[in-house]
Amino acid sequence: MEERDLAAGKSIAAERGAWIVFEDEAGQSMTPPRARTWGRIGQTPVVRVRGRGSGRVSMAGMTCYKQGERSRLIYAIREYRGRKDEAKGFGWRDFRDLIVRARIQLGGPIVLVWDNLRLHLTAGMRAFIETNAEWLTVFHLPTYAPDLNPQEGIWSLVKREIGNLAAGDLTQITQAVKRRLKRIQYRPELVDGCLATTGLTLED
Repeated sequence: MEERDLAAGKSIAAERGAWIVFEDEAGQSMTPPRARTWGRIGQTPVVRVRGRGSGRVSMAGMTCYKQGERSRLIYAIREYRGRKDEAKGFGWRDFRDLIVRARIQLGGPIVLVWDNLRLHLTAGMRAFIETNAEWLTVFHLPTYAPDLNPQEGIWSLVKREIGNLAAGDLTQITQAVKRRLKRIQYRPELVDGCLATTGLTLED
């Protein structure tokens, strides 16, 4: 996100009394992410898990910030088990519904910052944004700039916890993800920390 865009977003948020909301998506299959754990010296622990063809957990999350308010985390989760006619992930309507839910929970206008994912640029999403311009303003991050999105930090915290989970099925992964996200919701200092790691601030 260019400096002038960030300044414009902060100005609009200040003028409207809006929340600045960063959105991003992530996913997790049955194969756990790499993580550190305890083990005997010279003996690398090896945990065998089920791999491909076991489904996927899709996650969409929003880190929400406003001067003088407790930082928030809002998220949605979807399981894909490979069944016929089952959606593999989120569609643009799911993102629309997440934005609407964020507005209701935050109780005010939103300045939304997200990447140029194809689903963010569909005709339906563009029409939704234009129709709701009185409370929704959107800025796009530059390509390949995950270091500027604090929601990436949330995903890092989630995957750090499930890195040592040898799940027997997809439900266990979903439950672990939900538990971790729920705990982060009750620790706004973690949400603040994810913003700090980007180098961005809410202050003028």
